[in-house]
Amino acid sequence: MTAPTLPPHSSPDTPANATGARTGTGTPAGAEASGTSLGPTLHTQVITWFDDHARDLPWRRSDAGAWGVMVSEFMLQQTPVSRVLPVYEQWLDRWPRPADLAKEAPGEAVRAWGRLGYPRRALRLHGAAVAITERHGGDVPTEHAQLLALPGIGEYTAAAVASFAYGQRHAVLDTNVRRVLARAVTGVQYPPNATTAAERRLARALLPEDEGTAARWAAASMELGALVCTAKNESCPRCPIAAHCAWRLAGKPAHDGPPRRGQTYAGTDRQVRGKLLAVLREAHAPVPQPVLDRVWHEPVQRARALDGLVADGLVEPLPGGLYRLPLT
Repeated sequence: MTAPTLPPHSSPDTPANATGARTGTGTPAGAEASGTSLGPTLHTQVITWFDDHARDLPWRRSDAGAWGVMVSEFMLQQTPVSRVLPVYEQWLDRWPRPADLAKEAPGEAVRAWGRLGYPRRALRLHGAAVAITERHGGDVPTEHAQLLALPGIGEYTAAAVASFAYGQRHAVLDTNVRRVLARAVTGVQYPPNATTAAERRLARALLPEDEGTAARWAAASMELGALVCTAKNESCPRCPIAAHCAWRLAGKPAHDGPPRRGQTYAGTDRQVRGKLLAVLREAHAPVPQPVLDRVWHEPVQRARALDGLVADGLVEPLPGGLYRLPLT
C-alpha cells in the first residue's frame, strides 16, 4: 500500500552466517531486541528521508479524509499506484462520502472498479460503506476495533486507516514494510510468504512510543519499501539506513526460504473472469448467455469462471439465461 503524508511531528530461513536460534516463525531470536535498540536511529533517518522524498498522492493530502484513505487502501492491495490513480479520483468524485456509495447497488461499485483486478474488493468496500452509514452515521470510525468490525476489513486495513487517517499508534505491516524489516533488522532478503506472529511482534517492538511519531514511521517505512528497498533491484546507495541494514552488512545473502510466489495471469481463470466482467460492466441491460460465450473459447473454463463470479456475488443470474452485475 502507499501511506499518506501525515503532518510533521516535533522470515525465511536463517542465512548461513547468522547466529542465534530461530523463533520458529521466520525471525531469528534476538531480532526483536536488536530492532528495539536500533529503533530510534531507524525512526529518525527514515522519517527524515520521507519528509524529503514522499510522493504527492491524492490520498496523502489533508482533504482526502478517512474515507479517501480507506478507499486507497482497498484499491492499492496488489495493484500499482499508476493503475489506481485514475480510478481513485473518479471514485471519490462520484462517491465523496461512504453514504454516497451505500446508496448505490453493489454492481455499480463493481462497474466503477474497472480493470483494477480482484473485483471482490469493490463489493467489500461497498459493504464497508453500508456498515459505516448504518452503524456510524456515515463517518469512518476512529477506533481500531470498530474499523476491524467493518465487513471486508482485516487487521492490515484497520491499522492503516487508524494510523494514516487518524495518526494513531499501530503496526502497519504491508509487503513493503515487511521487506524493509526483513532486510534491515532480521538480515534476510525477503520476508516469509505470509505474515508471521514473529513479524508482528517485531513491528510492534519497533513502534515509537509517541503516537504521532509512530504514525510517521508507519508511513515512512512503507514508502521506503515502495521506492528504495524494492523486491527487485533495491537501491542501497539511496537508502537512508543502509549503514545499519543487517542484510547488507551480512553481504546480501541470497534468499534460501520457500520459493517466492509468482503471479501469472494469461490463460488463468482470473483472465476469463476479467473478460466476462468487462462485458457486463459495459452493458446497460442484462447480457444473454451467448454473448458471454463469445468471450472465451474454452467452454469448461468459461463456465467455471462464470459460476465463480456468481458464487462470489459479482454477477447475478436471471431467468432466461441472462446475467447482470448485482443489484443487492
